[in-house]
Amino acid sequence: MTKQAMNTGTGGETQKLVVVTGASTGMGAAAAHELARRGFHVLAGVRRDRDGDAIRAAGVEPVILDITESEHVNALAARVAADPRELHALVNNAGIQVNGPVEALPMEQWRWVFEVNLFGHIAVTQALLPALLRSKGRVINISSIGGRAAMATYGAYAGAKFALEAVSDSLRREVAPLGVHVVVVEPGGVRTEMATRGVATANDLAARMTPEQVERYGSLVQANNALMTSGTASGLTADAAARIIVKAVMTRRPRARYTAGRDAAMIIPLTRILSDRTLDRILAANLRRHYPKQATA
Repeated sequence: MTKQAMNTGTGGETQKLVVVTGASTGMGAAAAHELARRGFHVLAGVRRDRDGDAIRAAGVEPVILDITESEHVNALAARVAADPRELHALVNNAGIQVNGPVEALPMEQWRWVFEVNLFGHIAVTQALLPALLRSKGRVINISSIGGRAAMATYGAYAGAKFALEAVSDSLRREVAPLGVHVVVVEPGGVRTEMATRGVATANDLAARMTPEQVERYGSLVQANNALMTSGTASGLTADAAARIIVKAVMTRRPRARYTAGRDAAMIIPLTRILSDRTLDRILAANLRRHYPKQATA
């Protein structure tokens, strides 16, 4: 028996694998460590060796993984196939945040957001689904409040998340009869580095807008950045969000969707019961207080 096959979880049962993408920091890193504490062996996807060194721990094995690179995805699938332990879950957590007005956001940015936040997840899911079908495991897709409500300047990010929600619904209906659960986790504001990077990216993209676009959207971009910063500061910790991911991984009969955070729990139900115009007014009122003072004078 190989050394890997002899590894067991905390309860003495044969240890199972969980793959977590985007595990360098934030929710992904927190979920990887919490799952390891619960007795899983976690293959934690990171993009750089130094990120792997930072996350490495008992039960957490870093693997170099850029989900947009087919060679990395194939190597991950080979790593899973070579392991005698069964794959219990895939947590599709990797993501980027790129915000900008629809008119002004360059097409290469639109394509890149969808490549990372949608197509990369599909590629990893396709590669690992045979193992999940054998184990009757589960796929956990990390969406967002933006997957149910698209705010101004969130067109690309929310568009990819809306699409991920739709793909999750389709996949769930395809593989449920085969014993595989598909779960969507929808966080609101979470105190992670991604939100900070998102503000910096939004400012960089805004600096490239034409003078006419700046006149139309400059104050809107500033207001959204202020709202994002405020929502992040008051949002869940990465550890709290990770506990919801872990619940989705471990619950015997998981729900199709879990919200994470008070803002997500409040806004997502409103998208089902309010008219579009009413929701527009609510979101606009929430954003209005974040506009630069000179813009509201």
